[in-house]
Amino acid sequence: MEPERLRRRLGTAFRVRGLLLRAEAIKYLTEALQSLSEVELEDVIEKVIDAVEKQPLSTNMIELSTVEAAVQECSQALDETIENVFNIIGAFDIPRYVYNLERKRFIPLSMTNLPAPNLFGSARDKAELFRERYSILQQRIHRHELFTPAAVVVHPDDSRSKFQLKTIETLLGNTSKVGEVIVLGMITQLKEGKYFLEDPTGVVQLDLSKAISFMIYQFHSGLYTESCFVLAEGWYEDEVFHVNAFGFPPTEPSATTRAFYGNINFFGGPSSASVKASAKLKQLEDENEDAMFVFLSDVWLDQAEVLEKLHMMFSGYSSAPPTCFFFCGNFSSAPYGKNQIQSLKGSLKALADIICEYPSIHKSSRFVFIPGPEDPGPGSILPRPPLAENITEEFRQLVPFSVFTTNPCRIQYCTQEIIIFREDLVNKMCRNCVRFPNSNMDIPNHFVKTILSQGHLTPLPLYVSPVYWAYDYSLRVYPLPDMLVIADKYDPFTVTNTDCLCINPGSFPRSGFSFKVFYPSNKTVEDSKLQGL
Repeated sequence: MEPERLRRRLGTAFRVRGLLLRAEAIKYLTEALQSLSEVELEDVIEKVIDAVEKQPLSTNMIELSTVEAAVQECSQALDETIENVFNIIGAFDIPRYVYNLERKRFIPLSMTNLPAPNLFGSARDKAELFRERYSILQQRIHRHELFTPAAVVVHPDDSRSKFQLKTIETLLGNTSKVGEVIVLGMITQLKEGKYFLEDPTGVVQLDLSKAISFMIYQFHSGLYTESCFVLAEGWYEDEVFHVNAFGFPPTEPSATTRAFYGNINFFGGPSSASVKASAKLKQLEDENEDAMFVFLSDVWLDQAEVLEKLHMMFSGYSSAPPTCFFFCGNFSSAPYGKNQIQSLKGSLKALADIICEYPSIHKSSRFVFIPGPEDPGPGSILPRPPLAENITEEFRQLVPFSVFTTNPCRIQYCTQEIIIFREDLVNKMCRNCVRFPNSNMDIPNHFVKTILSQGHLTPLPLYVSPVYWAYDYSLRVYPLPDMLVIADKYDPFTVTNTDCLCINPGSFPRSGFSFKVFYPSNKTVEDSKLQGL
């Protein structure tokens, strides 16, 4: 493209995003992008502007150094290496992005005035925890077709199908009755036996006596627990919000989220941009049809029968070793007592000896260990750190391709994103329901719907499921991953919702030694079971 035409195009593209280029910056960009074809140019300019906006900008006048850094970041993103094929990302390594209402964009923590996360959170961290959950759901809802007002109403019926969200503040400011409104808020129980709806603008008492399931547009299923966010439809009168219907915020496919926010790497890992945009990794993923992930939960290594079944499983897989075995805790059937740590060390040594008996698996397969709620560690607060190094040291020496990671953790394989979480969550959520679901859908479907709608792994009160306040973002399920593994003692299940595959391998010893096998090349899950041979 002619230099002068390219200069004008660059200037226009940056101005549309509210940015101005210095003369030396526009000269540098013109020289850098001159060799690109017309087809590639638009996409590359968008990526450069996105990279510029990620940097801490004090003014809208863009300097040469800022543009150079942005171009370098984009060229690094294009230069993928084999290192990006398989990555295990711990909960404490996940990048934190904060939603900025003014820019309508997610910005990295470094560009905000918020402090770096700390395990000993402040009162502000606790408030931010719920505020961020709310703002993520709110921006998602506003983008949904049912809540997006049409620019021009072509037909009177078109406007009727749209909903408008109100804040609690707008209700509290009215002395007369306010009819038929929809409010996004969090269910809380500020007084015993009385439920309230809370959002950043205020709190209102709820009257649930007339509440029914929200039947409109299938937003009616799910487990409505305290501290979960809901769309409440009803009327307001005499300082009480009378609820006719409850529904969850609509879920949003990952592709829709990424189309809106570009190639931001929300997930974590070494890649500067989202791996979803990589054609090379997608090709590798499709070509490697032999890739296989095996998921087991409640691997009680102190039980002779469990070790025997693992022996049997390794024997079966020795001719075609899986890419990775994911072992979720608890790793002891009786996880208490003064000898617990010593016993666990011995159990891991026994497992390492079994793995070493199968050289093909020992050399080819990876082993990832996710701690359970009753494994040795600092209590039940999430996210949980890995098992202590002094417990796992001998195992790691015997099995070099092993990783002991956090709970939850994230796995990036080629372009696929997988979240693994070991928690007995189904029973907890059922016990803390405001009203148990009355539809005929089974519990796993209700459960999966709730997690994905909330965009969070534990939509429960903090006294039921404690979280390190400043690290609550590591439990987000947004944008939706390709696969969510909730390792729960509940019966095994496989549910697909909004293009997200959700599986529970079930408790290995309690479910008759069942486990799940995932094939990434075609995104299929196989139910497996070790029968008594």
